[in-house]
Amino acid sequence: MAPPSHTLQLPLFLTCSFFLTLTLTLDEKQSYIIRVQNDLKPSVFSDVEHWYRSTLSSLRYNPLKSTDHDDQDEEFLHVYKTVFHGFSARLTAQEAQQLATFDGVLSVLPDRLRQLHTTRSPHFMGLDSPSTMSNLVTESDSGSNVVIGVLDTGIWPERPSFHDQGMGPIPSFWKGECTVGENFTKANCNKKIIGARYFTSGYVAKMGIMNSSTDIKSARDTEGHGTHTASTAAGRAVGDASFLGFAKGVAVGIAPKARIAAYKVCWKRGCMDSDILAGFDKAVEDGVNIISISIGGSAVPYNLDPIAIGSFGAMEKGVFISASAGNEGPRSTSVTNVAPWITTVGASTIDRKFPADLVLGNGKRITGSSIYRGDPLHDINNFQHLPLIYGGNASVGLRNGARHSSSFSSATCMPDSLDKERVRGKIVVCDRGGTPRVSKGEIVKDAGGVGVVVANVFPMGEGLVADAHLIPGLGVTDSAGNLIRDYINSNANPTATMTFYETQVGVKPAPVVASFSSRGPSAESFFVLKPDVIAPGVNILAAWPDGVAPTELSSDQRRTQFNIASGTSMSCPHVSGLAALLKGAHPYWSPAMIRSALMTTAYTQDQQGNPLLDETSYNISTTMDMGAGHVDPEKAVDPGLVYDITADDYLNFLCASNYSGRDIKQITKRAGKCRGKHDHKPWNLNYPAISVVIYSTQLQEPAIVLLTRTVTHVGETPSTYTVSVTNPKGVNVTVTPMSMNFREKGEKQSYVVRIKEEKKAVTSLNSVIEVGKLSWSNGKQHVVSPLVVVWKQAL
Repeated sequence: MAPPSHTLQLPLFLTCSFFLTLTLTLDEKQSYIIRVQNDLKPSVFSDVEHWYRSTLSSLRYNPLKSTDHDDQDEEFLHVYKTVFHGFSARLTAQEAQQLATFDGVLSVLPDRLRQLHTTRSPHFMGLDSPSTMSNLVTESDSGSNVVIGVLDTGIWPERPSFHDQGMGPIPSFWKGECTVGENFTKANCNKKIIGARYFTSGYVAKMGIMNSSTDIKSARDTEGHGTHTASTAAGRAVGDASFLGFAKGVAVGIAPKARIAAYKVCWKRGCMDSDILAGFDKAVEDGVNIISISIGGSAVPYNLDPIAIGSFGAMEKGVFISASAGNEGPRSTSVTNVAPWITTVGASTIDRKFPADLVLGNGKRITGSSIYRGDPLHDINNFQHLPLIYGGNASVGLRNGARHSSSFSSATCMPDSLDKERVRGKIVVCDRGGTPRVSKGEIVKDAGGVGVVVANVFPMGEGLVADAHLIPGLGVTDSAGNLIRDYINSNANPTATMTFYETQVGVKPAPVVASFSSRGPSAESFFVLKPDVIAPGVNILAAWPDGVAPTELSSDQRRTQFNIASGTSMSCPHVSGLAALLKGAHPYWSPAMIRSALMTTAYTQDQQGNPLLDETSYNISTTMDMGAGHVDPEKAVDPGLVYDITADDYLNFLCASNYSGRDIKQITKRAGKCRGKHDHKPWNLNYPAISVVIYSTQLQEPAIVLLTRTVTHVGETPSTYTVSVTNPKGVNVTVTPMSMNFREKGEKQSYVVRIKEEKKAVTSLNSVIEVGKLSWSNGKQHVVSPLVVVWKQAL
């Protein structure tokens, strides 16, 4: 007789600090990540893995359960030894809850599925200018002794971006390997790709048997994302590169001699936390210097975020972590990967566009963006001006309805939503949303349409990315979409045609903050500025695998060696490559010192000297949009002063941020006692940006905040720095001392910042953010820190 059915309300995160619930049957299994305090291992066990296995076996004996379970359930998905202590395994809800009560078990986290955050940029960043070539690139030898670990969808090793001609021996510290797998041998590695591993256990536990037609069980990339990001960070120079003739020129990564180690943690349907954590664990064990991860999920407390946890362990080993900020912009507080030991990268444009025009029947020319390469737009009579229809007016459910009626599915051109009789032979205007942009043209074509216009809608604004449409198509801005719909609705027979152009360079203004780039402030802490910086992430040309269509649509038969992609996934590897150059030039810099150099030298004005704009509205961007600003390689190599942060500093920050001792153990593997907790303030973390919170009260006395920062002199010669301050609105800022004299390299000095609220300067406060800056200068270098004041309503 089958056992009775039982259900259990299980905490989604089995820790003492944060609980959500979901209903699972007792026999239903899912994968979990278990953090263990290894120093509590009983002496009877020879090693921790023996202890883990015994612990799992003790869970399996359960009289409520059937005894004919699969032997595979006894096995680990992963055992973690380097950045994290513990294991992952498939458990029932009851087993997970029981395990959370065992001595030595710090946390039991459900294994979540995450998604990827989906050339001219080195030139735009000045990496081929004579001054930069003689400093950063030369001093680092293009990163030749630095290893970048790319946690992504793998790599296509045959691409010329990954050749090893002229490269020196593999660094002696390297301990990694080239794992053999399906269609991938040790011969696929060389002196450029020096390591390749893949991680499937968590994904298989979630999805079941892998589909061999879409997922290859090896480090070989069948998605494109990993090849693109790896070559962006560290691809070798390849001449005459282009995508279908667009963006033609030399394609080269930021650190062309840096070594690449590919860790395939993502598959067709996403990336499991347990596999990502295994990738971190092996990457650090192998000896990477930089980890580049363009993966994200929803923001959760640091102790519940495996990326934050793995990153902390990596940081302790001296590894710099560069992570994408996310593509949920322009929504406020949408930034992800926000732990203070991670460098979080937003996206910006470069000075290159791919223009295309929609010419309306009334002569109005609307410029959009496209990388369509195919036959020009015309009908069977060779007429180029064709009927134009809005998808919302072509719903299969509106055949006898009013002309101005619409539905979301047809407005966004969802599959099977368009009336073929209404659409046949026409250009269809589709709102963004619902389906990928490039698939809208495919859906229009299937309905009989001949062209597609993909229009931004609120809040996407005026930002555009170029898409390789399968039929004549282009993207237009939110305001342009409104003009087009007004034209359609005010004309009995609206028509239009399209004109496509070649690559346009020297575009102004540039850079601007990409509209899709996720914005701050961080939902986890107002005291840590996120994103940290922005870097190129719009219309980036980089290597692409064989067998993968540029649009990733099954109907797309085109194949290219390079592809153009946009997202913070593309901006992240720019910073990963730049960090590799800085690490090569300054081998003893810590991860925090590298980030400091990037942040304090970042610029906030475009190439014409005007404030950086926000692509959403083309208004002036804010610190919440761009962090400290756009990275500047030429200045970052010689920043003058840097703000260093140790692992102990981060522990003090966590204590000051009200993380419990148990929470901290779940992140750090260290004893989590917060001694002198009230002596630590979260705004005293030695971050390159200064962020404070002032709570609005009815008291007449103005608030005063005191904080301390410590800088390290990294210049070769003695130097004196003086400070200047731009006050945020509503406060007065003073700095003591106002001058610091450094006599030798490596010398540290501290200063105190006093922020005093101006009496009744700000009223009616729910949440108001004001920004200024603090700058130390010796006449040559300018070490700039954003100064952010957040007013919040007192509880």
